[in-house]
Amino acid sequence: MIRVLVAEDHTIVREGIKQLISLAPDLSVAGEACNGEQLLEVLRRTACEVVLLDISMPGLNGLDAIPRIRAIDSPPAILVLSMHDEVQMAARALKAGAAGYATKDSDPALLLTAIRKVAAGGRYIDPELADRMVFEVSLSDSRPPHAQLSEREYQVFERLVHGANVNEVAQQLSISAKTVSTHKVRLMQKLNAHSVAELVRYAIDNHLM
Repeated sequence: MIRVLVAEDHTIVREGIKQLISLAPDLSVAGEACNGEQLLEVLRRTACEVVLLDISMPGLNGLDAIPRIRAIDSPPAILVLSMHDEVQMAARALKAGAAGYATKDSDPALLLTAIRKVAAGGRYIDPELADRMVFEVSLSDSRPPHAQLSEREYQVFERLVHGANVNEVAQQLSISAKTVSTHKVRLMQKLNAHSVAELVRYAIDNHLM
């Protein structure tokens, strides 16, 4: 039996996923969480083979939770389930240590297949997204500006567009406000933005929030 921990902040979506998993004879729901902090707490007392992880949870988001999960002794496989069918988001999740990346508009049967595949030690990427990843890598010069951000710049960017100020970002990332300000200047240059409002517009236009 493959035990799955479902981490998703939207109750209706979470309940739907749990119901889908319960219909599969070889899968079971080991537990659930509605944010990253709760997920780590549940993982400390719950054994599972797969974490089905929403990438856009409040507080500790999915991307930041991935390395924390990977640091656990005998960590479960991580299958990211996201509303974003954005190539760069998938690439960041896989680079952080996720075993797979599926989108929320995936066929339910494909999601169950993905869970089984990562539980067995394999990797899974949404088929349509995989095709686009190959295509975009072959045309790297046409990558969007946010693909040029460093991992830390992207972390700062993500928090700024969700309303955090420099001091709050510094606290969340455990770095100095001066360092955050430096990253902010660099990422705004790379994205050709002159204000946080323009960063938010960029994030919306590129389906990053």
